[in-house]
Amino acid sequence: MTGRLSALQFLDLLLDAGSFQRWDTPPRQPEGDDEYAAVLARARERTGLDEAVVTGAGLLRGRRVAVMACEFGFLGGSIGVAAAERLVTAVERATAERLPLVAAPVSGGTRMQEGTVAFLQMVKISAALARHKAAGLPYLVYLRHPTTGGVFASWGSLGHVTAAEPGALIGFLGPRVYQALYGQPFPEGVQLAENLYRHGIIDAVLPPQKVGDFVDRVLRVMCAIPPVTIPAPRFEEPLEDVPAWESITRSRSPRRPGVRSLLRYAATDLVVLNGTGEGERDPGLLLALARFEGVSCVVLGQDRQGQTPTRPLGPGALREARRGMRLAAELRLPLVTVIDTPGAALSQQAEERGLAGEIARCLAELVTLEAPTLCLLLGQGTGGGALALVPADRVIAAAHAWLSPLPPEGASAIIHRDTAHAAHMAAAQGVRARDLHTHGIVDRIVPEYPDAADEPESFSRRLGLVLAQELADLVRQDPQQRLAARHDRYRRLGL
Repeated sequence: MTGRLSALQFLDLLLDAGSFQRWDTPPRQPEGDDEYAAVLARARERTGLDEAVVTGAGLLRGRRVAVMACEFGFLGGSIGVAAAERLVTAVERATAERLPLVAAPVSGGTRMQEGTVAFLQMVKISAALARHKAAGLPYLVYLRHPTTGGVFASWGSLGHVTAAEPGALIGFLGPRVYQALYGQPFPEGVQLAENLYRHGIIDAVLPPQKVGDFVDRVLRVMCAIPPVTIPAPRFEEPLEDVPAWESITRSRSPRRPGVRSLLRYAATDLVVLNGTGEGERDPGLLLALARFEGVSCVVLGQDRQGQTPTRPLGPGALREARRGMRLAAELRLPLVTVIDTPGAALSQQAEERGLAGEIARCLAELVTLEAPTLCLLLGQGTGGGALALVPADRVIAAAHAWLSPLPPEGASAIIHRDTAHAAHMAAAQGVRARDLHTHGIVDRIVPEYPDAADEPESFSRRLGLVLAQELADLVRQDPQQRLAARHDRYRRLGL
């Protein structure tokens, strides 16, 4: 770690020059404890601050945001009653003024001099943040070195997006306390920011100098006003009528563009998130915030690069998808799901980690999600892993995408006891995009000229225009009518 920035130095780095306005009022002083009063007086003299937190508002790249930051030099950034009241007041004001909120905790946790009463302050801070997020307002967190205890276990862990300082010590139980309680040091490297990133608990590790740009990019997605309308792109020629097996073969090409190509060529203000936020990450799913032609959304994309025969799409990917659904609901952003998978994991580990239950929960949450939803069938769409991301207000398919309960070889093995009839089964089951459109499962097909693998950039940009136009239409619809239409769509499917 390099030298630690003070709270005010960090805010100077984060906000536009000269824009910060303090919201703090003088804290109530403790009564009846002269020793503690003397400790507070020394902390005030040493830091020039009257408490361990600083709150206020300022401009970040021209956008007004609310901020709250800890000062580690003031009793280790510990949170007592006065500091907690200051935080809650700031959160409530940010909510009332409908401001995004950026928090920068650096703290040893609860202030021991105030005991259990201070410990329970984390409840009211968390409650205020829950109300802020329920109002559809962004809450972003930057964890600084160190952040431990009740602070990490409350307002430090409630961000829609969470980043951390490189090398920062971040954990629930401070290592000094652990050693005192258990007589041995805490395992080295566990409570480092980089390790939390590897385990899908935080979204990014970046130095303080880059936090402003990161927050600005996130807020450009979260706070964007969608365009009124986007003209529908016109395609050059009618769709080619190709056999199902040909589409399946093309969809399996390693050259075929996937969700990463789509985002690279067609999206702007891209922020890739990391894991479930609950200690799990699966490379088979990409979770991101992005904009297509100015329309913001949360993207859940099955990533063909991250899925391998030895690491197929697992239950962790679906738990990460459910995080994306929660983000869309809380931020009132449209959700785009991208299906491109040869199938979910079939293994003892997947069974024991609850794959079937995660598929069921994804289906239930997605079909009832209040946010606008758009599904893109991009490539392979095999089994429950694909099904989990299907139910949406609108379903778009690439020309050679397909959807099936099993790969055609598996269906052939069940019916014919061999795999030689795979092509026949694919045709008979109606898996290709054209058949799905006929049955009302797919609303719109995006052509490939003649194969996306031969035109990855043009194909991705074409898809991006279609997604933008569809999303713009969805966000203009009455939410209750849109949700009712979604329920009716799947209620009547196949009738």
